[in-house]
Amino acid sequence: MSQPSFANFIIKRPWLRRWMIPFANWYADAAGYRKLGLKADDLIPEESETVLLALKRLPPKEAYDRVFRLRRAFQASLAHQLLPKDQQTKPEDDTAYLTPIIREIEAENQEREDLEAMVIKRKR
Repeated sequence: MSQPSFANFIIKRPWLRRWMIPFANWYADAAGYRKLGLKADDLIPEESETVLLALKRLPPKEAYDRVFRLRRAFQASLAHQLLPKDQQTKPEDDTAYLTPIIREIEAENQEREDLEAMVIKRKR
């Protein structure tokens, strides 16, 4: 999850944020994952140790919902069909559920590295 991001830069400037929100909504809609019933965090690759640990820390209901969304999207993709409008993910439902846990784990790892690299000197 350590990819570069302009999000903080954009959020700090209200005029830029107002300009980017319609573009961001258009882009998310054009990406097509919502039409398959997925959330943005469902698209995070499960290849790193951090993401795997975050998936283990998910509450059971959220983990079940994630697996259900992935299986339903896979079935719809195999059938070359989109989900009906009532089953598609709405923009207000597309919330981050995995990203906060990933950030928390990255902060823990950084703290662990900082503590392991700390040098303690004895006073004389």
